[in-house]
Amino acid sequence: MTRFISFISFLLLGSSIFAQKAITLEDIWKKYTFNAKSVPGFNFMADGKSYSRLGTGNKVVQYDLSTGSSVQVIFDPATAGNLAVEGYTFSDNEQKLLLATATDQIYRHSSKSTYYVYDLSSKQATALFSEGKVMYATFNPQADKVAFIFDNNLYVKDLPSAKVTQITKDGQMNAVINGAVDWVYEEEFSMDRGFEWSPDGARIAFFRFDEQKVPQFTMTNFEGGMHPSYVNFKYPKVGETNSQVKVHIYDLTSGQTTKVATPDNNEYIPRIKWTQDPRQLCVFLLNRHQNKMELVLADAGTGQIRSLLKEDNKYYVDLHDNLRFLKDGQRFVWTSEMDGWNHIYLYDLQGNKLKQITSGQWEVSNVYGVDEKNNLIYYQAGEGSHLERQVYQIGLDGSNKKAIAANKGWNNAQFSSTYDYYVIDHATANTPPTYTVYARSGAQVRVIEDNATLRQLQKDYGVQPVEFFNFSTRGNTELYGWNIKPANFDPTKRYPVLMFLYGGPGSQEVKETWRGQNYWWFQYLAQQGYLIACVDNRGTGGRGEEFKKMTYLQLGKYETEDQLEAARYLGKLRYVDPARIGIFGWSYGGFMSSNCLFKGEGVLKAAIAVAPVTNWKWYDNIYTERYMRTVDENPNGYQLNSPINFTEKLNGNYLLVHGMGDDNVHFQHTAELVNALVESDKQFDTYFYPNRNHGIYGGNTRFHLYKKMTDFLNEKLKGVETAPPTKAVDVLNRDALNMKEQVRRKKKLNEAPPIKQ
Repeated sequence: MTRFISFISFLLLGSSIFAQKAITLEDIWKKYTFNAKSVPGFNFMADGKSYSRLGTGNKVVQYDLSTGSSVQVIFDPATAGNLAVEGYTFSDNEQKLLLATATDQIYRHSSKSTYYVYDLSSKQATALFSEGKVMYATFNPQADKVAFIFDNNLYVKDLPSAKVTQITKDGQMNAVINGAVDWVYEEEFSMDRGFEWSPDGARIAFFRFDEQKVPQFTMTNFEGGMHPSYVNFKYPKVGETNSQVKVHIYDLTSGQTTKVATPDNNEYIPRIKWTQDPRQLCVFLLNRHQNKMELVLADAGTGQIRSLLKEDNKYYVDLHDNLRFLKDGQRFVWTSEMDGWNHIYLYDLQGNKLKQITSGQWEVSNVYGVDEKNNLIYYQAGEGSHLERQVYQIGLDGSNKKAIAANKGWNNAQFSSTYDYYVIDHATANTPPTYTVYARSGAQVRVIEDNATLRQLQKDYGVQPVEFFNFSTRGNTELYGWNIKPANFDPTKRYPVLMFLYGGPGSQEVKETWRGQNYWWFQYLAQQGYLIACVDNRGTGGRGEEFKKMTYLQLGKYETEDQLEAARYLGKLRYVDPARIGIFGWSYGGFMSSNCLFKGEGVLKAAIAVAPVTNWKWYDNIYTERYMRTVDENPNGYQLNSPINFTEKLNGNYLLVHGMGDDNVHFQHTAELVNALVESDKQFDTYFYPNRNHGIYGGNTRFHLYKKMTDFLNEKLKGVETAPPTKAVDVLNRDALNMKEQVRRKKKLNEAPPIKQ
């Protein structure tokens, strides 16, 4: 009877497998059938229990966080000329709104818009500025003034009088920028707005960039006219001149501007932040090698500075936004890798370290904020496993640490303004995100979104589970990875493999979390008979400073070694065909996939490189010099690790893709690599996308790209299975070995005679 039931179960299982739906590229990249529902960042309101959101009909609506129900419509465009609102910002007192319309994106973070000021009491919307679109319109804390940038100059509008004051007058395109930042600061220091109001609203601290001596880069746009158009912007590459950056403080009462006395020989000023004292501005100073950071306090009246904190590092110092000046005006919170792992510290305003608040061989990955009323810090960390993240609270004195979101997988938090409520989004590698509201007590209040529809689609389409594994390289480095096995997996068959990677400094791809649209492409390929695998190499994050920074001065060397070790490891699995292993990466991942194919000596049969760096000397100087210094300082590091220098070693099939409007990794990288490949007499495939930026998207673009990549893989990797080896071990499924056999092997190993000296 047992055998009969098992047989029936097998038949039912088999029929369900064959009844599962087939994923299509159209589903993924045209219909977007599998998009996970997300909950955008909450605009929490001052009461700590409600939030606002831009909803249907461009209305700004207030919602109760605990129930999700609408409380009131704060702004209805029907009452203000039917403005097509694309974004909004509250004043601190929540009596006014800045409404952004007709927004034009500039680079990754920057944009310009036509703004309106909406008064909640009068229900009137007034144009902020009539001469053109402006950048970074921002209320002062008292909500009676708005600062903004127009044509590279800083302006302030007094709202009661409607008077507009132009603070700077020397702004000029590709020459001088006031109150905003240049391209390389925006991209590599994740900055956009270049000014900050003082807490009392009496002063504005702002950056001035003189970029006249910075080399200019030109991009060509093909727009269907008789002639293409050209975009010129300043882009400093390795070893080239940077903008001269200074910080100024404008006093609205006196109308005077004071220059902060930062050293002339200092290269970067990546942050400014007011303390609780409106007379003191904190300025970050960073040398060109980015291994010495200093925080200084500037007197707002005189511009004179004094040192607050210094950090030196034998590699480089990672910039972050975890500086919190406490309301007592005497202390601040800071994070640092000074003990080899990123942790939270408490300092006083004389720069004395008062307390290391967190400690251990694990990383604090995010600091959400400080609840000063209750002396608590909220943060995210991977304490149990670097593959996961949980959310914790801890006292400012380091006591009473408690996990408040400890589910297995990846947990992230958003806290209300009073910390009375928080929203946890949680996901695993096999379950899409859920968003849940909790009260301060830890009690669950409600589920906002559980992506139940997407979970059902996973069942309907018969997705394969993401499985984690780890192995040791020949150099005895333990590496971690995940894989997705082919649909209807048969361990007696041998499958082609697609390795996916990024691999850049501090990044992490191997983690217990949801993977977005690429997850569905990987599942599509699994249905076509591919095994998908991803391994994090040395240089990636979550495992401490030494593991992350060991690639210093040699970007690409150890990462490539590790990825090739991973390919060899996968090739030894009994169900993998070692002659049909390919690799795919984008940006830094494209740099890596190129290196792996060129240096792999036949280990890989194919590689796809999208928007790759091909020679580090052509990339921007802030990013590259942080890890590599300059070409003059480190010629071997550049020569031995840039793919363009190894085209003659290409042994396999290569697909090279780039957007011609890429302002980040310029099309130059691909053009020059093509020249080198031609000179080396190497055949390859290439696709380019006019006017597309680093993300290569818009209209039908993503579908077109993924169709090409899929066709390339099917042509180069599917092929005919090579003959299996006479003996192989399934390392990923080692637990499936007979337990007695494992015990026997261990016993035999322990009984082996000692090695003779």
